[in-house]
Amino acid sequence: MTKAKAKRKPTSRADDSKTRSRNSVRRTSARNTAPLKPVTTAAHQQPRRAVQPTARRESKKAHLIAMLRAPDGATIAAMARAAKWQPHSVRGFLAGVVRKKLGLALVSANGENGRVYRITDRTALAAA
Repeated sequence: MTKAKAKRKPTSRADDSKTRSRNSVRRTSARNTAPLKPVTTAAHQQPRRAVQPTARRESKKAHLIAMLRAPDGATIAAMARAAKWQPHSVRGFLAGVVRKKLGLALVSANGENGRVYRITDRTALAAA
């Protein structure tokens, strides 16, 4: 014989006194968290120093593009070592960023050390 399940009365969360008190605590604590700024006049302010721009560290992508712009070009293995990437990531970079996103003319040729990739001018390709 099975027991009859007791029906549970659906209650509205808005009527719940615990929820109401929790929400009011959240609202008041969120309002009071911002620290107040002290009022300063122009006489009390210090002059701002001239901020010198810092040299940005060269990114891996910029380094790989510089390797591709060299007259000798670069192999996938050399680019993978330079960027510390996997070879499939270098191939994705060549197809997605160099060719599609930047629209650069990327040519490849068989060299003595394997396939060599190089960025060339579009005008040189049109003339050939």
